[in-house]
Amino acid sequence: MKIQSSKQEPKKTYFSRKLRIWGRYGIITFALLFALFPIVWIILTSFKTPSEVIHSPPIWIPREPSFNHYVGALKLRGLTAFKNSLIIASASTVLSLLLGSMGAYSIAKWGTGGKLLPLSLLAMRMLPPIAVVFPVFLIFKTLQWIDTYRAVILMHLTFNLPYSIWMLRGFFAEIPKEVEESARIDGCSELGVFGKITLPLAAPGLIATGIFCFIFSWNEYPFALVLTRRNAITLSVVLPGYFGSQMVFWGEVGALSTIAILPLFILGILVKKHLTRGLTMGAVK
Repeated sequence: MKIQSSKQEPKKTYFSRKLRIWGRYGIITFALLFALFPIVWIILTSFKTPSEVIHSPPIWIPREPSFNHYVGALKLRGLTAFKNSLIIASASTVLSLLLGSMGAYSIAKWGTGGKLLPLSLLAMRMLPPIAVVFPVFLIFKTLQWIDTYRAVILMHLTFNLPYSIWMLRGFFAEIPKEVEESARIDGCSELGVFGKITLPLAAPGLIATGIFCFIFSWNEYPFALVLTRRNAITLSVVLPGYFGSQMVFWGEVGALSTIAILPLFILGILVKKHLTRGLTMGAVK
């Protein structure tokens, strides 16, 4: 009896292990389908004809794919909004990395502001934008900055900069001091050490931080809604305008949503290696 039970135990262990593995795969597959289905559906909707969009039961695959919705979306302020979003997101990201890298380097290497400054910066990032959007609107209205790039860029920079400093501080702190000290011995100035040694070594961290800053600025809604009218309007403001009280332009919604997704998707593919390295930088001591 003991011999039979000992033979059955490995089989039970094997099947239980296989069951756990397949269970994990099943959960991951369900979560993946749950997350990707809306994206795939909105992309397919952008290629459907108007009759296919409202057809019941729904038509999953377009029978006659068409780009008419893309043409219509670009004509309905879509092209202007895409250009504005690209300019605002790029400018705020570059400024956040430029100013944030200098602030983070000062905090990481020289302890500027003491131990409470990094926590204070992170607390600023946690402030809800809606809490300050109306006072900011009154200030910018007095300055005649409403519906300008600089107004939206400045507010995005205000919220991106604390996050940029917080993130880059950790990356700079991981760089060995001996590397920088050897550069100083060789006659490199402090600015040269920062630009030629520290920044290249922290490039993955800069890329990871820049992507998150770009995503925040690209998707931001409250400031773009309140501070823009026509000239500086962004995709996040134009897209809800396609939902009317009597009808919804589902084809144009799908087309403009696809256009809004593409830059982030392409950016993620281009910097995939650096992004993965930047997110894991400092995780292993």
